[in-house]
Amino acid sequence: MLFRSVLLAGSLLAGAAHAQGDVYALGEVQVTARNAAGETVGGSTVKGEALRKFDKASVDQALDLIPGAAAGASGGSRNERLVFIRGFDRFQTTLSIDGVRVFLPADNRIDFARFLTADLSEVQVSKGYVSVLDGPGGLGGAINLVTRKPSRPFEGEIRLGAGFDGDGSLNSNTVSGRIGGKTDRFYVQASGARSERTHWRLPDDYKTTALENGGNRDHSESEDWRVNLKAGFTPNATDEYSITYTRQEGEKNAPYHVTDTASTRYWSWPYWNIDSLALLTRTKIADNAVLKARVYRNSFENALYSFDNARQNSQTLGRAFRSYYDDVAYGGNLELDVDVTASNTLKAAAFYRRDEHVEWQQSFAPAATEPRQTVIEDTTSVALEDTQRFGDKVDLVVGVSRDRRDLVTAQDYNSNAFVFYPLTDDVAWNGQAALVWRPLPDVQLHGSVSSRARFPTLFERYSARMGQAVPNPDVKAERAINYELGGSVDFTPLLKIEGAVFYSDVRDALILIPVALGPPYGTVNQTKNAGDGEYYGLEGAATFKAGDHLTLGGNYTYLHRKLTDPTNAAFRPTGTPDHKLFLYADWTLNDRLSLTPSVEAASKRWTVTSSSLVSPARYYRTGGYVLANLTAQVTVTPKIDVILGARNLLDQKYQLVDGFPEEGRNFRADLRVKF
Repeated sequence: MLFRSVLLAGSLLAGAAHAQGDVYALGEVQVTARNAAGETVGGSTVKGEALRKFDKASVDQALDLIPGAAAGASGGSRNERLVFIRGFDRFQTTLSIDGVRVFLPADNRIDFARFLTADLSEVQVSKGYVSVLDGPGGLGGAINLVTRKPSRPFEGEIRLGAGFDGDGSLNSNTVSGRIGGKTDRFYVQASGARSERTHWRLPDDYKTTALENGGNRDHSESEDWRVNLKAGFTPNATDEYSITYTRQEGEKNAPYHVTDTASTRYWSWPYWNIDSLALLTRTKIADNAVLKARVYRNSFENALYSFDNARQNSQTLGRAFRSYYDDVAYGGNLELDVDVTASNTLKAAAFYRRDEHVEWQQSFAPAATEPRQTVIEDTTSVALEDTQRFGDKVDLVVGVSRDRRDLVTAQDYNSNAFVFYPLTDDVAWNGQAALVWRPLPDVQLHGSVSSRARFPTLFERYSARMGQAVPNPDVKAERAINYELGGSVDFTPLLKIEGAVFYSDVRDALILIPVALGPPYGTVNQTKNAGDGEYYGLEGAATFKAGDHLTLGGNYTYLHRKLTDPTNAAFRPTGTPDHKLFLYADWTLNDRLSLTPSVEAASKRWTVTSSSLVSPARYYRTGGYVLANLTAQVTVTPKIDVILGARNLLDQKYQLVDGFPEEGRNFRADLRVKF
């Protein structure tokens, strides 16, 4: 199949999958402030074909295709993969699957590498302006993973993939597929993906250290799989009722800091599992009114093992433990859309979620197992959003919401006794407005302002951080006021251009502040609403059809972040580059072969030393890179195609966070059979 690349109002490579009609519409996050093509104003959508084309196997990698977004790594003993949206991190953005929120009650430390993309129809990203209808959180952005849905009586596909190191040795294998069908009133589908990685390889010019001898990165193995089942009933042209079940399981190791022999923790995760059962509905209850509903049950199971040594074959010392999480969430949201007049639409939404977090730990020196400790919290939100259309050229969207959290139970276990923390609550108001103007059929301009809050996690309020912090049950929500001006020009099919400038006023940011407790405790940390700052920048994207067989495209982001810590003048916000660039060319040589060279480049980003030997911690810049990539797509038959790809062809050595180098040159092959 001929691959086409388009950029339209923030939508990167949005062609093929949508045209196939396989997008699960009930799972999309619908926002009133949309352009003529249906894309969220100021947001971006990456389609499934683009994810495959550019070998973006997990969600963190997918976001590197989007202007204003960047992938990163946490470093440290967890070494998780992160995402940033216009500077806002994984705590300040939300993640959903088919519109159902994914939230880890204890700390929401989502490892985005655990979420595979092979069976997705699209990845939706809201930036800055996150509709109040989407529920609480979303301080700086929102990510929604939309699965696929059958569009024909019988259809399916199977994909087989393999990954290789720069020297040609096999390092990973993947398999994914789906099968399903659709009639006039029913549809059913099963899809899934599995990825196993035995290792990845460092660049050839990496210099060995005491904790990493080069070649294959030690402890870099992982395995993930996901299955998604859905069945739906469409009794007429307007109504739809669907049940979905998603189960994903993962296990991973975590490579060590390459030089930190003093404070490295030898950690691994034998399981990191999530499942979700949801009912999604859309009902036209009157000629001018539609009722939408989502009801779900989610669970999260996690185990973390700490070992005595780097070989991870002994658990006898005081540092060794086995920590377990067993969490469950129940919730749902209702949305009522009413066309009050021909030019005015009013939407009302209600959101509820109960999170139950259960944890316990097994220690070995001395041998002991804690009883289960439970924390239960309720989160609610009510929202109104009104859209007034002034003719065909101007739309005004105004929204307001009230979020609330209530702590029901908060247990801990310390010194062989239960501890019961104070039960606190918090309320936050949110408000936003967006103006969309279409002066010409091919031109759209927009401006928006959005004030959103984010409640602190249980970890931020109560965790002792292994003796390095004291709880602060009364810490309140942090807030950001996001401003944006943007526009797009769509001279289809020749040229498409979009861009935006943005500014975020960050207030009451949650940061760790030193607290002097006196002897024998000394000075520890505590989470407080002590940070203030500003994030601002610009982003732009374009595609140009240079001929019948050549399309050129790309995007650029400039981002400046300033966040102050009143106790530490050296503090810098970490994890994001000031400059990020993505360029590609899609060259169709003939009906069977296309080549897609691409370049991913980023400037350096702030990081901080983690070793206990460096005191105080030192902030410095690292992570600048220019990655040359190449993809060849071969169409064997209309039903069979192959993608051969290479990433980091120049084998560049770089690291995104202190002490954790990234992968060197690597290759992959992907075979797809459709039926």
